Amino acid sequence: MALEELIEKCKNEDRKAQGELYTLFSNKLYAVCLKYSRNAEEAQDNLQDAFLTIFKSIGQFKFKGSFEGWIKRITVNTVLQKYRKERFFEIVNEELLEEPEVEIDEQSLSLDFLLRLIQELPDRYRMVFNLYVLDDYSHQEVAEMLEITVGTSKSNLARARMILKNKIEESKPAQAKSN
Repeated sequence: MALEELIEKCKNEDRKAQGELYTLFSNKLYAVCLKYSRNAEEAQDNLQDAFLTIFKSIGQFKFKGSFEGWIKRITVNTVLQKYRKERFFEIVNEELLEEPEVEIDEQSLSLDFLLRLIQELPDRYRMVFNLYVLDDYSHQEVAEMLEITVGTSKSNLARARMILKNKIEESKPAQAKSN
């Protein structure tokens, strides 16, 4: 079934079409959820919440632009909305921290290892890091999405990078022993 036809059926609340749409996009959206979640279980919960929102809002999709981009944005916003309610962001009134230079030997670090390190970041740092570094939003956009100031976004990013840098450096002796 063509994507357009599938979307139209989902707009009419066709359960079979919703199941097909879920099957078609769940892996990609789970990866998005995993980036923003503390662990796999939370990512799965966030994925389910995102699909509920997608099915509830699908009537608003007007076939202008990418459907995949549209559902990805809904997924990110659904996850962020959950964390916004927790109000875990650190509001800062300090000078911006200098961003650390982080040199990563990509050959020696696995993607799973890096994802685990990112998931271990405190929520406020993980959200800003993912939005700014991995999803390429500007600090202004990050600030608006998370309802924080641009300065807080920059400060949280600098702290996230510092934590990641320290964790990567701490892991080097362990990785050298395993090689």
